[in-house]
Amino acid sequence: MSRLLETLKHNVLVADGAMGTILYSEGLDTCPESYNLTHPEKVERIHKSYVDAGANVIQTNTYGANFEKLKPFGLEHKVKAIHEAAVAIAKRAANEDTFVLGTVGGFRGVQQGELSLSAIQYHTEIQIDTLVSSGVDGLLFETYYDLKELLGAVTLARKKYDIPIIAQLTASNTNYLIDGTLINDALSQVIEVGANIVGLNCHHGPHHMKNTFSHIEIPDHAYLSCYPNASLLDIDHNHFKYSENAEYFGNIAEQLIEEGVRLIGGCCGTTPEHIRKIKDAVTGLKPITDKKVIPIHKKRERTKKEPHSLNLAERAKKQPTIIVELDTPKHLDTKRFFENVKALDDAKIDAVTLADNSLATVRVSNIAAASLIKQRFDIEPLVHITCRDRNLIGLQSHLLGLSLLGINEILAITGDPSKIGHLPGATNVYDVNSKGLTELALKFNEGINTDGDALKAETNFNIAGGFDPHVRNINAAVRKMETKIESGMHYFITQPVFTKEKIIEIYEATKHLDVPIFIGVMPITSYKNAQFLHNEVPGIKMSDDVLAQFKAVAGDREATYQLSVSLCKSLIDTVHQYFNGLYLITPFERVDYSLELAAYSKSITDNNQEVIL
Repeated sequence: MSRLLETLKHNVLVADGAMGTILYSEGLDTCPESYNLTHPEKVERIHKSYVDAGANVIQTNTYGANFEKLKPFGLEHKVKAIHEAAVAIAKRAANEDTFVLGTVGGFRGVQQGELSLSAIQYHTEIQIDTLVSSGVDGLLFETYYDLKELLGAVTLARKKYDIPIIAQLTASNTNYLIDGTLINDALSQVIEVGANIVGLNCHHGPHHMKNTFSHIEIPDHAYLSCYPNASLLDIDHNHFKYSENAEYFGNIAEQLIEEGVRLIGGCCGTTPEHIRKIKDAVTGLKPITDKKVIPIHKKRERTKKEPHSLNLAERAKKQPTIIVELDTPKHLDTKRFFENVKALDDAKIDAVTLADNSLATVRVSNIAAASLIKQRFDIEPLVHITCRDRNLIGLQSHLLGLSLLGINEILAITGDPSKIGHLPGATNVYDVNSKGLTELALKFNEGINTDGDALKAETNFNIAGGFDPHVRNINAAVRKMETKIESGMHYFITQPVFTKEKIIEIYEATKHLDVPIFIGVMPITSYKNAQFLHNEVPGIKMSDDVLAQFKAVAGDREATYQLSVSLCKSLIDTVHQYFNGLYLITPFERVDYSLELAAYSKSITDNNQEVIL
């Protein structure tokens, strides 16, 4: 058995506190890990301050020293050098009784991002190998929100090395992880794959950590660890700060030892003073081996809501289905908008799609419009949700509101960047992309929010995704669609298509996929409109013949209308040879186009419901 584990067998050990907190307070304007190379004396000084405060265990300054987190600072090629320097610095600061842990931080936060687990493991392995070869006394995996990521990291390390492994999850909820797993159950899984010490760090202060550990069992073949934040985060004159509560921190530390914790340190906001108070509080205490665990009595009860009778994905798998896009107004004169909705409702259109400030242009809230449509009409609103305008908090609130209103059909889109709209200085959010938004909505369908907490009811979102066929390599676009399907999207809506050949190309490229696709058809309203689409909209090209036809009727509104409708009907003929889903895009509030084209679509499909899928 290693010296670290042998010591923990009979003793409580005190770990260090935050490195970044102190460096930022001293003016750090880059990543803390870079200081291992540029300011090693400052890193060593902080390590020594924790050792002097009583820390038995210190960790290397490598939490964010992976390829992805170093890339924004141009340091991705120095991963190994940063880790080697970090271990050497920590060893210089340590005394003969100090244990040095090599720290590896989690990649994924509350939102998962685009990096796959295999890619994460590749980068994590480089960190693990460098830390172990540099002579650390153990590995510390900390701030892991994603259980699968932590299980993969611990499994990888245990297969390669016989070294103490400390594995710490981070939970935004006191009882559950973000995927809904009970924290106690999650820690058991981490032990099963090889961790010697398991616990929690970050996000919560000592009070909430104490509450969480009251529900955690003392493991039979592992030890518990806890690294709380100093407090909840506060803002002072636009600066983030934590409470200066070292005395209180020490008092709670004693209670954490009573809950079975054997390795206790500090995370964000903690200082050597916090560690000194912990040391004072726990000196002389012996680890406990048994305790009364407070059960989580309240089950995560949730009510299964009855889904709306209309499910666009299921309907489009069985029969021809028409949805019509109708932009909400840019002003508060909504009379014409709702008249158009009524006309579509009277025409028995399956759904009206409502964009979410498309092209980064301010319009009336589509959720407000959808709410009124639900109250006044029978037509189903399909609400677009863009990731551009709302952070993770706002997106969840938006989804909850939609569910409360009985609006279940949503289109998840990343969203056009603000710079293309009329307010180019507006801030882009993009906490998640369309894939991440889909995964969030699917969690809601399971009755779970991003904290892993119960919503007490399950939502019934039917999630659409966007598909742009106007790319150089349509097969690459289809592969992207396949990743969206894997994330849980139920059906897809394409950008407008202007040629029969493109419709057939889409069919050939997607016929292996078992998801409905709504092919976009958008009438051209004038020769100027055709020129704009042809010359300025990426990916859209008109044939010379089509441009010539519109040029020939330029200035004649009725002739232009008839030409546009005729061309669209020809496209609809082809759509219904291959697809059930038709997506009509209403140009400039000209709902007369959509009504005539929808009527034509119905006329050619009513007599033949067997359409190729």
